[in-house]
Amino acid sequence: MAIKSTIFKAQLQIADMDRGVYADHALTIARHPSETDERMLMRVLAFALHVPASDDNGRLELAKGISDTDEPDLWQHDLSGQLLHWLEVGQPDDRRMIKAAGRAQRVTVIAYAASTPIWWAGLQNKVARAARLAVWQVPAEQSQALAKLAQRTMQLQVTVQDGTVWVSDGQQSIEVEPQVLKPAAD
Repeated sequence: MAIKSTIFKAQLQIADMDRGVYADHALTIARHPSETDERMLMRVLAFALHVPASDDNGRLELAKGISDTDEPDLWQHDLSGQLLHWLEVGQPDDRRMIKAAGRAQRVTVIAYAASTPIWWAGLQNKVARAARLAVWQVPAEQSQALAKLAQRTMQLQVTVQDGTVWVSDGQQSIEVEPQVLKPAAD
């Protein structure tokens, strides 16, 4: 018998001064049995950093990701079903990133493991021409600190200003400074 996903609930209060996004979101997160708290909180962070100011052009949603190789961790479709934004956390291979860039208008990868510099050195030349692809790194110590905020029911405040992100659960606050490895072409 297969082990089922564990359901987590997160109430997010987002104040992103860099993008002018101020909103509350309720997320229901199905955490795959093989997924760590760190990876799950990186998906929540990716949502907070990329959720659009309004749903007029479609919603950003948690996808099956780790459970389905044809889906990313998060994605946004417009109202006609066209794939606008494909978001991955972790270290996908170059073929997956290039394939995603062919399907979506924007692709964002947020890597977070200590091995990110080695992973990136091995494939940065292979994805350099993927104009729609942006690759970011969250330092491993910061993503590991985020993992400590994981609870079955979470109330998180996410504040973004001048590229720095603060994630708080009311008792502790974690500072995250994502670093761009590859910007998307405008």
